[in-house]
Amino acid sequence: MVGAIHRIAQAIGVNGPYLLAFLVALTSCATTAPHEFAEARADWQTRSGQLLYRNPKATVIGDVFVRFSPNGDFELTFSKGPGVNLLFLRQDSTSAEIKGPLAGRGWSGPINGAPQQLRGWLELRDKIVHALAAASPSGGGRDRHQVRHASGSETFLFRF
Repeated sequence: MVGAIHRIAQAIGVNGPYLLAFLVALTSCATTAPHEFAEARADWQTRSGQLLYRNPKATVIGDVFVRFSPNGDFELTFSKGPGVNLLFLRQDSTSAEIKGPLAGRGWSGPINGAPQQLRGWLELRDKIVHALAAASPSGGGRDRHQVRHASGSETFLFRF
């Protein structure tokens, strides 16, 4: 192994004291694999409706599509008409990914490390899953449901 590293270092012109620095630089470029979220399956529940989102700077009303699994995997898409996604959220019990104009630069990672300005969105998973799973119709028709959530200066009002 050491011989192979030495030959590689010679081939690219790295020698002597620079070999260790080169190896450290090379290995520091490695990243961990991104979190793998579950893919939607037939046993996921889906709902669509409208969301009124309000913060101190803006009020936005748009279409919302949510789906969630029996295991608590969750996806939310908030849009203003076809093809104009304002926010996309994927979340499970440990991690989340948020993208779109309402998410600023976006973010992904462990939920407990989420930026403060995105935490209201991350609180929605439990609120929506609990409300919609409890209201799951036993008959053929779907009743309309309202879900309201306030987090700091943000208000979320869903109509499914």
